[in-house]
Amino acid sequence: MSRSGGGKDTRESARPRLEALPRVRGRVGWGRTISARHSEPGGKRRSVRLRSRPDRLPPPKPSPASRGRAIAIALRRVLRTEAHHPARVQWPAVCPRSNTVKSQLRALIEPLVEQAIAALRDAGTLPADLATPDFTVERPKDRSHGDASTNAAMLLAKPAKSNPRAIAQALVDALPGNDAIERVEIAGPGFLNFRLTAQAWRDTLVAVHAQGDAFGRNEGGANRTAGVEYVSANPTGPLHVGHGRAAVIGDCIARVLDANGWQVKREFYYNDAGVQIENLARSTQARARGFKPGDAQWPADAYNGDYIGDVARAYLDGATVEVDGHTVTGVPDAEDLDAIRRFAVAWLRREQNEDLAAFGVGFDVYFLESSLYADGKVEETVRELVAHGHTYEEGGALWLRSTDYGDDKDRVMRKSDGTYTYFVPDVAYHLSKWQRGYERAITELGADHHGSLARVRAGLQALDAGIPQGWPEYVLHQMVTVMRGGEEVKLSKRAGSYLTLRDLIDEAGRDATRWFLVARKPDSQLVFDIDLARSQSLDNPVYYVQLSHARICGLLRKLDEAGLAFDLQNGLKQLPDMTDVALRDVLIDLSRWPEIVAAAGAQLEPHLIATYLLELAQGFQTYYNDHQFLVDDADVRDARLALATAVRQVLRNGLTLLGVQAPEAM
Repeated sequence: MSRSGGGKDTRESARPRLEALPRVRGRVGWGRTISARHSEPGGKRRSVRLRSRPDRLPPPKPSPASRGRAIAIALRRVLRTEAHHPARVQWPAVCPRSNTVKSQLRALIEPLVEQAIAALRDAGTLPADLATPDFTVERPKDRSHGDASTNAAMLLAKPAKSNPRAIAQALVDALPGNDAIERVEIAGPGFLNFRLTAQAWRDTLVAVHAQGDAFGRNEGGANRTAGVEYVSANPTGPLHVGHGRAAVIGDCIARVLDANGWQVKREFYYNDAGVQIENLARSTQARARGFKPGDAQWPADAYNGDYIGDVARAYLDGATVEVDGHTVTGVPDAEDLDAIRRFAVAWLRREQNEDLAAFGVGFDVYFLESSLYADGKVEETVRELVAHGHTYEEGGALWLRSTDYGDDKDRVMRKSDGTYTYFVPDVAYHLSKWQRGYERAITELGADHHGSLARVRAGLQALDAGIPQGWPEYVLHQMVTVMRGGEEVKLSKRAGSYLTLRDLIDEAGRDATRWFLVARKPDSQLVFDIDLARSQSLDNPVYYVQLSHARICGLLRKLDEAGLAFDLQNGLKQLPDMTDVALRDVLIDLSRWPEIVAAAGAQLEPHLIATYLLELAQGFQTYYNDHQFLVDDADVRDARLALATAVRQVLRNGLTLLGVQAPEAM
């Protein structure tokens, strides 16, 4: 059974919208003023001036169909709500709360609040046995409330039997001094709002430039091994678009885990021993005998795609296939089913490997299901389960007491005819991962495999091998519908019944295909719009992000052409004007990058990277549209270019984690 889903769903487009961003009144940048109008909550309107710049990239306009969503996006942008509240972390022990995985805001403020809480316990203001609550440090929804806000006082109030605002005031009084904090204010029911100094934000730029390609990376998984299994397609035909989504999700998870310090092994599991392989062999044999789909002699469960004819002709012509260090050669004998089987599997494995290489996806381990039988691992696993008393016989079959481990019913392991059900080799395979030292094992599958998860985990628990509950971790992706010209693209002539990954890459390009297949949460339905993916417009998110990177590179080329210089160290010495709303937004976005990388690794959600990059590109474009960079004033020029090159660095770091190019020119 293939472990990657495909198919379709038409409920919602995967198209991210890039909308015009409202501005607010104020000094913007180092000495410039802009204006705009927008409505705030409560009906209040704010009016400021905007200057048109024909040499600047305009924000894209919303289409009539998306105008309501455009307004929501714009308001969210104005209010700067936090887009990435960390969700429940699956492996909290793996991602400790350390400065390496926090944004600048959390890394700065959490220790100060914790010290203040400890001081209040020592002073008797808080009970001595009161534990420090799991408080948050987030961006305030209203930017006028500061750069960061915490709910610590409200969490402490109930156990302390005190008023939240009184606790908030006590925390303010107990906070240790810090040069990075400009002021702390109490708001609402007891929020503490922090405003950082310009020096603190300058430190963000210094950190980006000092760490370069390493900015955002951490050592949370240092000296530990994670195995990531993905694609794991049956070698029975070309890869389809569902396999493509599995490939890019798995590949990006591996990249993100590597950025979080893990030693990562990328693994592909080949089902080369099942009924589908037998169908492949008989389909190829029928073609070799001169039959075709529709003929009376054509097998009932045969594969009908034109590729079967390609395999049969190559086999009869004596072609040689080399895959994974093994060589298989065809023979002009249409009756040797075993030889046909070996050749067809090798041929299609090679084709799949070539398609994945064209997609920028590779593996460290290719694991054959047949090896589990050849090495006796399936029999050994069954013997262990029987020896531990977790099985019983009924109706001539051997059953696993999987309900003892949370499954909804007991499962047949060995059928009455002596053959094993498909989940038994899955248990043996995952046991091998544990034995190979995979402290964290992640398996990326199509959502149609959801029903098998509980029984595999039950089998692993029943082995009493010390495997923790919830191991392995699963990431399930939903189906993909491909659209072109407003109509669904369903078939590939060569594959016969589905659109191949190679077809999609050829039409949309590797970068766009990778971005669109990973840019949404895996468990969400996805509609892939080929026309959008190919377009060089601001509605295309990958084009928008790549263009932002290329424009910054272009700034430096124009700098040379204008005979101007860029002194990075001088630029980093300049204190930013924190009344510049667009500048503050970009600096805050830059400071969030380490936390985004950590969250994507902990939650196994690489789409967080894509979402963040689009927001960073939008925020910088807002700043870019309203500021000159190649100015005569060296201090202003250096400061703005220091910001631009920091954004370029983070964009490149993020695109690398998605396996997407960061072009210097477009």
